[in-house]
Amino acid sequence: MDGIASDVAVGVKRSSDELLSGSLYNSPNSSVTANGSDSKKLRVEDSMDSPPSRVIHIRKLPNEVSETEVIALGLPFGKVTNILMLKGKNQAFLELGTEEAAVTMVNYYTAVTPQVRNVPVFIQYSNHKELKTDSALNQRAQAVLQAVSAVQEGGSPSSDAAGESVLAPAPSPVLRIIIDNMFYPVTLDVLQQIFSKFGTVMKIITFTKNNQFQALLQFSDPVNAQQAKLSLDGQNIYNSCCTLRIDFSKLVNLNVKYNNDKSRDYTRPELPAGDGQPPVDPAVAAALNKDSTSLLGAISPLSAAAVAAAAAGRAALSGHSGTSGVLLASNLNEEMVTPQSLFTLFGVYGDVQRVKILYNKKDSALIQMADGNQAQLAMSHLNGQKMYGKIIRVTLSKHHTVQLPREGLDDQGLTKDFTNSPLHRFKKPGSKNFQNIFPPSATLHLSNIPEDVTEDDLRLLFSNSGGTVKAFKFFQDRKMALLQMATVEEAIQSLIDLHNYDMGSGHRLRVSFSKSTI
Repeated sequence: MDGIASDVAVGVKRSSDELLSGSLYNSPNSSVTANGSDSKKLRVEDSMDSPPSRVIHIRKLPNEVSETEVIALGLPFGKVTNILMLKGKNQAFLELGTEEAAVTMVNYYTAVTPQVRNVPVFIQYSNHKELKTDSALNQRAQAVLQAVSAVQEGGSPSSDAAGESVLAPAPSPVLRIIIDNMFYPVTLDVLQQIFSKFGTVMKIITFTKNNQFQALLQFSDPVNAQQAKLSLDGQNIYNSCCTLRIDFSKLVNLNVKYNNDKSRDYTRPELPAGDGQPPVDPAVAAALNKDSTSLLGAISPLSAAAVAAAAAGRAALSGHSGTSGVLLASNLNEEMVTPQSLFTLFGVYGDVQRVKILYNKKDSALIQMADGNQAQLAMSHLNGQKMYGKIIRVTLSKHHTVQLPREGLDDQGLTKDFTNSPLHRFKKPGSKNFQNIFPPSATLHLSNIPEDVTEDDLRLLFSNSGGTVKAFKFFQDRKMALLQMATVEEAIQSLIDLHNYDMGSGHRLRVSFSKSTI
């Protein structure tokens, strides 16, 4: 097992007898250990009121669940650095790379019941801040996590047989999806909603082959395709039916000519619908409207009702989903937040049209995105992140537009219309920005840097925004760079403060989150 990263260790508890006779824990603030040396009794359940921790406690797992299935629960939210399986107790502990990732995971599964093999499982924070496990206990578990870590970092898994059988390097950003047991119709919009949890979905083509509904779906990055395949292969879209069978396609790029109910290119909303192709299949809409109450247990980021709405085809050709394009952000720092700061942060994930900070509740704001897909994207990436020292909550609003104040009414600058802003990142069809949408991270991507600006200039600029610059690297042409702050919160603050900063000579600095590390 040479070459395993030092921050990755995996163990499996040997039996429930050992679990009860020896303790898994040391003290409430200690690390979790798996050597059974402590005589204290195991507390089976962590408190629901536990403060956030990057260690997640998972209960009520089905018998014989695999390490891969447990790791898949955490994959969409960030790097998984450790796993401890308590097979005799049907429990597991999952350690994520950052507390922010763990917060996002718990928030998400608070709204959407997590399922493993169609069995609901329970997820909550552990009282412990990290896992310490005996990696010699289970080499297969270690191989699985090593393989996952390698793929998440863009590398290749080791040649270890156990790891190789579970996870191979992602050969393509395109997945081939077959739907088995399709009792309810599945549409392009349903697939987009489900798969977008794992990254930016760029293109989808649906078709019927050998009397089976199939789809080709292209992510912006092969790693996202890898994570989606690992998490979703074998899952049911609806209870006991519509099973996803997922493989990598031999294609590496899809050529979409039309935007309609059969194919969609989300980066090119201007494409025509095609000859005689309706934007929505009326038969699908009729079938789902008739029986939408049965659509339960959806695995997508939406509630079953919202998925049913998307499935019913209430979507515009530009990629609007059936959900609202308006978000409600709450628990904001009302002393610091402004419409402009929300526009800049949420603008990383879509084109913000309007922002309204609520007059009677100034720690909350309505943010109108260009469409429902952008709203979903912003919600999945920003809910649970820290902004101005507070963990913000982001949910879909019941409103469909943000109302501007009546003419002549002074609302103290709480409402702002950004409809015609020149700072929209996604107004240009086919823009490369569609391929560079990443979760908030400590590493920032800087572009449009003037030739005479040095590394020291940029380090000083970002230090003055109140954070610590940990690392810096110019790209070869020196017009772009990577800059790493000490924390994700500092990076968020720097992006808000310095995106579109005037560098002189007509250069406005562009700042976005990077998937890379320095």
